[in-house]
Amino acid sequence: MDINTKKVTKNAYRITKQRYKTALRVRVPGGRLKAEYLEILQKIADEYGDGDLHLTTRQGFEITGIDMDKIDEVNAIIQPVIEGLEINQINPNTGYTAAGTRNICACIGNRVCPKAQYETSGFAKRIEQAIFPNDFHVKVALTGCPNDCIKVRMHDFGIIGMTLPQYDKQRCVSCGRCVEKCTKLSTGALTMENYKVTREHDKCIGCGECVLNCPTNAWTRNEEKFYRLAIMGRTGKKNPRLAEDFILWIDEDSIIKIIKNTYDYIGEYIDRSLPKEHIGYIVDRTGFIEYKKWALKDVELSPMAKVASNIYWGGIRY
Repeated sequence: MDINTKKVTKNAYRITKQRYKTALRVRVPGGRLKAEYLEILQKIADEYGDGDLHLTTRQGFEITGIDMDKIDEVNAIIQPVIEGLEINQINPNTGYTAAGTRNICACIGNRVCPKAQYETSGFAKRIEQAIFPNDFHVKVALTGCPNDCIKVRMHDFGIIGMTLPQYDKQRCVSCGRCVEKCTKLSTGALTMENYKVTREHDKCIGCGECVLNCPTNAWTRNEEKFYRLAIMGRTGKKNPRLAEDFILWIDEDSIIKIIKNTYDYIGEYIDRSLPKEHIGYIVDRTGFIEYKKWALKDVELSPMAKVASNIYWGGIRY
């Protein structure tokens, strides 16, 4: 069988250890899909694969054991799932390109979790539409609150939900629960003065514990959505490290613009002599200040936003 392996991987299939066998790889933006699609996945796994479905660490799935000469048939069957997931696709019934940029993963968000500050899956799908398809090696993850259940600080872009708590002193009964929870569970940004609560903005991480634990609704969430954007975390070889904070109290539109600007930056500086180059290593090579110049091009931040003047990453070095 004459196999173009590059074409196979570009078509969202994996080259496996078994000769002439492949695995269908489908990303699930935001990690949410309708249960009705599971019937289609079972059909492919049972009739074309080896009966297994692997859930990946990035909230996608792989159906293993598929004959390479059945790729076109499988693409036609999986098409309703791709359309339902709103995955960017060049031509219907031909699969989709899946080379560099990885699935945008997310925690369950505020549809379910009371601690989450925003609807993570919806934001993930918006980013999907903005950046796919793309060959550059970039990882994006979203979490609804600083608990960071999805481990966004291990990604190139980690988007953490923040709330700007609003305090109505007329409703406050000075019970001290918000101060206690902020002290024990968060950063100690709240203190009690003259039987009223004072919030230190620079210490507040927008976790919302005050809102969740106030019995009189003296604390409420601001309707405006804010985020903490952490950048250039990574695992893997040479220098695994956690992402560091780039911008606090940033808005959604600015995040998307920064991510899109980053693709322009990669296109300018990537070392094309390598099979692939992780974005974090490009930033290491050019310096953060140069990356920052590209990332913030034509970005209109709100007055609330706080931008890091410089970032120094640590991590393990091999």
